[in-house]
Amino acid sequence: MVPILDYLLERQISPQWRGMLTALAHEFETQIGHDELRQLMYRVGGRFAAAHQLPACESTAELAQTLNLYWHEMDWGYVEVSDEAECLRIVHYCAPLRTFGDAALAWTPAFLQGVYQTWLSALGAQGLSVAQTSEYGEDTAIEFRLGRHPA
Repeated sequence: MVPILDYLLERQISPQWRGMLTALAHEFETQIGHDELRQLMYRVGGRFAAAHQLPACESTAELAQTLNLYWHEMDWGYVEVSDEAECLRIVHYCAPLRTFGDAALAWTPAFLQGVYQTWLSALGAQGLSVAQTSEYGEDTAIEFRLGRHPA
């Protein structure tokens, strides 16, 4: 199934952007350290979220529906959202982060982390933070959790 996913994800990105984004990522990696790249992408995600604010959501199901509407409109995959005992779990699938190249998967998910942090804080999750709790998987999943995380 992985070759099928690879093919579909490759088709998701316009050819006019593939080479440029990969070159941009390589240049970033030669000029900026890994931690700084994660911080940069986190800030970019926050800026993106501030420009694309979510409406108020009354439930986890409504939040998931709203997130999926936004991501679908932008062709950025989809999410599954669930309430866990100590956190809110968000699993994002099919984000086109591989466009920057496989090596960039170490830092590009911080974009989504910044998006979710900004959106969820605006919805009332002050004092809680979003942490990335998995790497980008072969199934394209990246997991985030909103909760109280050690500093």
